[in-house]
Amino acid sequence: MRQWHEMVIDGIYYALGFGAGAAVIAWLAGPLWAIPLLVLAAFCLYFFRDPDREIPPGPVAVSPADGKVVAIKQESPTATRISIFLNIFDVHVNRAPITGRIIDIQYRQGEFLVASKEKASTNNEQNIVTIQGEGTRVVFKQIAGLIARRIVFNKIINQPVMAGERVGMIKFGSRVDVILGPEWVITAIPGQRVQAGASILAVRNED
Repeated sequence: MRQWHEMVIDGIYYALGFGAGAAVIAWLAGPLWAIPLLVLAAFCLYFFRDPDREIPPGPVAVSPADGKVVAIKQESPTATRISIFLNIFDVHVNRAPITGRIIDIQYRQGEFLVASKEKASTNNEQNIVTIQGEGTRVVFKQIAGLIARRIVFNKIINQPVMAGERVGMIKFGSRVDVILGPEWVITAIPGQRVQAGASILAVRNED
């Protein structure tokens, strides 16, 4: 399993590849023809950025992804799903929503529907991770989208994680779902822009 810095450095490799292609095209056809590849090289460096985040303290569930909350649905009488859509301009580093221990990881093949669509939660290729915390169990899904075809997760079963800790990424546009039990009070709202590790999605009900 690759370490985190090795995943983010992929952006440099992509940029170098496009840069090399640009150099060849500039030599063969002139510098103007190389501009599209140079733009792609710059975009790869931008896409794979990994900013530090200040993790909020307390009994909270933080967003595992940057993006827009596109749905908050009652999955069952005891479970609420929060769906976050990531466009290609969002940071795609994924973070653990709570502190705990990873007790299950399931990878499911599927379709590559537009990730903002509701059916993407069930039909698309996805990696489903369950974290057991103190008095709670939270599931989050890394879901591939129309463009995203590469889900990366760099943790293993029984490994402890801290809320806001980097756990993986989805390359290019995608979706992340978080499923919370009745012990959580949802504070996120549809349409809200959230940041991985920094934005609070829910607060533990201590009653």
